[in-house]
Order: sequence, then C-alpha cells, then structure tokens
Amino acid sequence: MAYTYEQLKDLTVAQLREIAAGVAHDEVKGFSTMHKEKLLPALCKALGIETHAHHHVIGIDKSQIKAQIRKMKVERDTALASGDSEKQRAARKEIHNLKRKLRRSIV
Repeated sequence: MAYTYEQLKDLTVAQLREIAAGVAHDEVKGFSTMHKEKLLPALCKALGIETHAHHHVIGIDKSQIKAQIRKMKVERDTALASGDSEKQRAARKEIHNLKRKLRRSIV
C-alpha cells in the first residue's frame, strides 16, 4: 500500500513497526528498537516518500511578492547606508507586511 508522510506521521509506533516489518531495506534495520522520531524518517526513506510537506499558495502570485520583498530589501539597505531612518523603517514594515501576506495565503 502507498503511504503519504501525513498518514505515516499520524500512526503509532506499533503501527509503524508493523509497516517496517514488511519492508526489506537497510534503513529500517533494527526497527523493533527504534523510536518514532528515528523510525518515521527511516521508513520514509525506505519507501521513497518525501519527509516534508509542500505548501501551496492560493490567491496570490508568490513569485511577484518575493520579487517585491527583494526590492524592498535593497531599499532598506540603501536607506541604512545613507542614514535615513524613516525610509529604513518604512522598508522594514513593508517587508514584514509582504511576508505576512505570503504566510497567510499558504494552504
């Protein structure tokens, strides 16, 4: 049976050990003594499952916002070099707002 990382993460150690018993791979050797934090990545590696979830952004153009963040970082650095604290503060605030916008849109 094909598993996802989310499915495996929600299983108990006993259930993970049952799955590992059916897998013949060097990564899961000694599975009966492994704890969940060691067994889960080993099992994922043996089954060829990615151990992190990919985030999908809905409703905004992620690359455009990241480009704006890079532009604002350049403005912040030039304001820092010139000693203009108002421009620096405004750039930092805009960077903060853009990053929050990205985080809120992640599903």
